[in-house]
Order: sequence, then structure tokens, then C-alpha cells
Amino acid sequence: MTDPNFVLLYVEDAARSASFYQSLLGKAPAEASPSFAMFPLESGVMLGLWGRDGVEPKADRPGGSELAFAVADDATVSARHKEWAAQGLTILQEPQKMDFGFTFTAADPDGHRLRVFSPAM
Repeated sequence: MTDPNFVLLYVEDAARSASFYQSLLGKAPAEASPSFAMFPLESGVMLGLWGRDGVEPKADRPGGSELAFAVADDATVSARHKEWAAQGLTILQEPQKMDFGFTFTAADPDGHRLRVFSPAM
């Protein structure tokens, strides 16, 4: 079996979510339509945003997933937190130490969690 290399998030409005992730990731989608957008990530993983009304089989609702961004150190976690809060992202969890490292969590427009963390050494 191969490793997963494509993450799909079901979203309410694909164009709105594509705009949000374009700003968050600092890159335009490689593919975009009224109901779908795809972002190739530097890791090789593809991030797809799919309007939930066109998903088959039907998606119950948007939100409920988490994307995690590992960074080099605690200072980078704190800097990203300040940056995202200044951009108006909803902060779900303020920066704090957890068993796995220093982290905070924000939300995208559909309620998907965006976790930034520096792994505990």
C-alpha cells in the first residue's frame, strides 16, 4: 500500500476557501473551478478543496478535519500565531505546551482545524 498523498477538505464555498488557502499558503492553486481547487504542497502532498454539494457520495457537512503544520521551533509557532491572529483567523487554542510539543490551533472558514506545532524533543 502507498502512503496517502492527497488530502481533500469538503468546503461550503470552494472559491472562498481557495482564496483563504491561497493567502495562508502564499501560492495560487494549480487547478481551480467553481467547485474545486487543488494546491500542490512542497512535501508532495496535494491539498484539494471540494465544494460539499458536488461530493459523491454526499458529504454530511464541511469542517471537522485538521491540517497540521510542523515548524522548527517554539518561536516560529508564536510568530505564526501572531500572524494568523492579525489576519483575523479564529484562534481555537492559544499557544501552549502539550505532550507532543508547543502548539496552537486556528480554524479555516469551514471550521477545519489548522494546527501549528514544534515537536517536543
